[in-house]
Amino acid sequence: MAEESSFDGSEKEEIASSGNGLGDLGSMDSIESRWVTQDDDDDSVNGVDDSDDDDEFYGTGLESEDEEISEHHRLIRTGRRVDSFDVEALEVPGVSRIDYEDLTVGRRVLLAFQTLGVVFGDVGTSPLYTFSVMFSKSPVKEREDVIGALSLVLYTLLLIPLIKYVLVVLWANDDGEGGTFALYSLISRHAKISLIPNQLRSDTRISSFRLKVPCPELERSLNLKEKLENSLVLKKLLLVLVLAGTSMVIADGVVTPAMSVMSAVGGLKVGVDAVEQDQVVMISVAFLVILFSLQKYGTSKMGLVVGPALLIWFCCLAGIGIHNMLKYDRSVYRAFNPIHIYYFFKRNSVNAWYALGGCILCATGSEALFADLCYFSVRSVQLTFVCLVLPCLMLGYMGQAAYLMENHTDASQAFFSSVPGAAFWPVLFIANVAALIASRTMTTATFSCIKQSTALGCFPRLKIIHTSRKFMGQIYIPVLNWFLLAVCLVVVCSISSINEIGNAYGMAELGVMMTTTILVTLIMLLIWQINIVIVTAFLIVFLGVELIFFSSVIASVGDGSWIILVFAVIMFGIMYVWNYGSKLRYETEVEQKMSMDLMRELGSNLGTIRAPGIGLLYNELVKGVPAIFGHFLTTLPAIHSMVIFVCIKYVPVPVVPQNERFLFRRVCTKSYHLFRCIARYGYKDVRKENHQAFEQLLIESLEKFIRREAQERSLESDGHNDSDSEEDFSGSTLVMGPNGSMYSMGVPLLSEYRNLNKPITELTTSSNHTNRHPFDTSSESSVSEAEQSLERELSFIHKAKEIGVVYLLGHGDIRARKDSWFVKKLVINYFYAFLRKNCRRGTANLSVPQSHLMKVDMTYMV
Repeated sequence: MAEESSFDGSEKEEIASSGNGLGDLGSMDSIESRWVTQDDDDDSVNGVDDSDDDDEFYGTGLESEDEEISEHHRLIRTGRRVDSFDVEALEVPGVSRIDYEDLTVGRRVLLAFQTLGVVFGDVGTSPLYTFSVMFSKSPVKEREDVIGALSLVLYTLLLIPLIKYVLVVLWANDDGEGGTFALYSLISRHAKISLIPNQLRSDTRISSFRLKVPCPELERSLNLKEKLENSLVLKKLLLVLVLAGTSMVIADGVVTPAMSVMSAVGGLKVGVDAVEQDQVVMISVAFLVILFSLQKYGTSKMGLVVGPALLIWFCCLAGIGIHNMLKYDRSVYRAFNPIHIYYFFKRNSVNAWYALGGCILCATGSEALFADLCYFSVRSVQLTFVCLVLPCLMLGYMGQAAYLMENHTDASQAFFSSVPGAAFWPVLFIANVAALIASRTMTTATFSCIKQSTALGCFPRLKIIHTSRKFMGQIYIPVLNWFLLAVCLVVVCSISSINEIGNAYGMAELGVMMTTTILVTLIMLLIWQINIVIVTAFLIVFLGVELIFFSSVIASVGDGSWIILVFAVIMFGIMYVWNYGSKLRYETEVEQKMSMDLMRELGSNLGTIRAPGIGLLYNELVKGVPAIFGHFLTTLPAIHSMVIFVCIKYVPVPVVPQNERFLFRRVCTKSYHLFRCIARYGYKDVRKENHQAFEQLLIESLEKFIRREAQERSLESDGHNDSDSEEDFSGSTLVMGPNGSMYSMGVPLLSEYRNLNKPITELTTSSNHTNRHPFDTSSESSVSEAEQSLERELSFIHKAKEIGVVYLLGHGDIRARKDSWFVKKLVINYFYAFLRKNCRRGTANLSVPQSHLMKVDMTYMV
């Protein structure tokens, strides 16, 4: 991610803050503490940023850049750790996840309506076009053809939406988040597969990681983890797979509205003989414009409106199905015998294989069902699908089949032709409403997927608006919304045939399905650690079936559906170029970072004049002093008396709890007045603040860090230390909270629940009586010196804050070297540069006045 990512967001936009707490972290709210001593030899930290082990930042960040910590013992405790940044998310009320257990009956009814409107719209409208596309490729010759096609549809519904997605894939969610990138994020937490080397060991201590470490006896999981982490080829292949799946999701977001709206409006040709295909296209274009214009109103508002409408739609499907079976042919239940699938292929051979491209359309919306999971619980989605959606869909298909048993010629408009005459116009109206709902379902899933990919560094930053003040996952991306509309209109106007659009639809859906199958298989092996026989069966059955379906749709790619394939390739290229350029830029910044030896040679004045004030230097490095800082020193006549390196870092989790958000440490010794702050965010987090609020939060946190640092030094000193001297913390102990955050035993353990604004003497005395630590033997003179040093530094901060805070923005660009390959020059100098120039800039979120901004450009040769 680039430095601008530290500001990314909008008025109601991203980047990030979780809510006031997490539903699953209730145990962290207790003040009670339990203590267990634990050896920790492998977490020793070298305090110098240049070292490979310098990835240990603590919530109180006590090490200077020159200090070294040797082996430690940890005291593990439960209990909540207070953080000064807790107020950051006050504008986002509630919790980040919905507590479904405490919902009232009324809320459960509303949630059920929203579930129908948001999750099941896509799969619910599949009866509009499935049989029509199937029988256009394999015309009905006899009654048994209808039974065979129905049998194929029923077992596809049972196999893919029900067994694969509802019963298996939904449980592979990432703390409630679904979709391709949520699966990739889940794998990333268990194996270091990211190509951008900004991982820290301290990231694994975030409570939302919830790692299930492979047991030593399960060599299969350990071997897989080792292979993924050590093989650059496997990492790249996995990234390519994820990007390919995501590009298909975006393509799905284009073709779903086109297919759903065109098929629903096409019903006019059944009711009005004078209506031609060109008029259907014009009406569909108008509906699509209205649809995408309403996206900005959000899922909650629209979900309550469209939920009852979709409930009526499912009731219509079931009612029409029962009516047709009673009127035309009750023997369609024979389709539950899978032998009719064999007979269908035996009679129609190649045509039956082509018909598979239409059959898969009955399972469209399965991926949207998983991607939109973030709005609801797994149980609610499962129960709604099994108890309402699936029975209504089956009855709807059986009713169409019963009608076609007597009316073979109406197969091109199977659904609307099967509607009883008296109910035709009401059903046509509700079908069009349901089609619009289905289109919103996939568009919403596309927004969620793009947000996840942006947070994980695989998509250029875009303006993201959060449409709900209560639920953080409900978002709207204006640029992407209008872009999808434009491409969708192109598809509708250029491919006016439902059959050709259906083929493109199946291609996009199958691309995402196959990606999901492979990623869930990895999760089964790496995380769930279930029996290898079950994993193998899952992979062979589902990937095999999906490959058979895919072979059918790819054979018809020349009929116009190639447009969607080209679109998916373009989106894949954008994501890959962005990730590749971001990786090169980060690696170059790591290679060219300033050495600590140079910092020492420059001295506390940094070789220039230290002007009063605070400078916030945004950069992406989690370790070391960025090269852009040296560029500031050589470009500007003076540098601020206090500089804080702020790094916004996304970790592969949905949300990061507020009390685990920020990590601080001191760079060099006290006299340099240099600090580092790493702010960690999940891909679902939201940050809403202006620059004044951000500055206030940062200074408050910095003051608490300095107070806690002074307390530790006072408690760990033996009477000979000076407040500015370098300490050796060997032999000290670290405290690790329930979330894994660590800090020295010297911190007064109970003081964090008291007022940190108390005088340092009171806090130190209290901690002496509480902890009885052997290092708590400081003399009164040393305590007095520590107090004076603390007060001087706090006074220095206050004066610097009063003078003002300036945002130092280092804009680092990359250019390919002259001796680079032509392709690399083309990708870096033109494609990536174009994306960087046109992506969202970081200062948009904080609305920082121009007088508070200072920007220096720097170009890296890669």
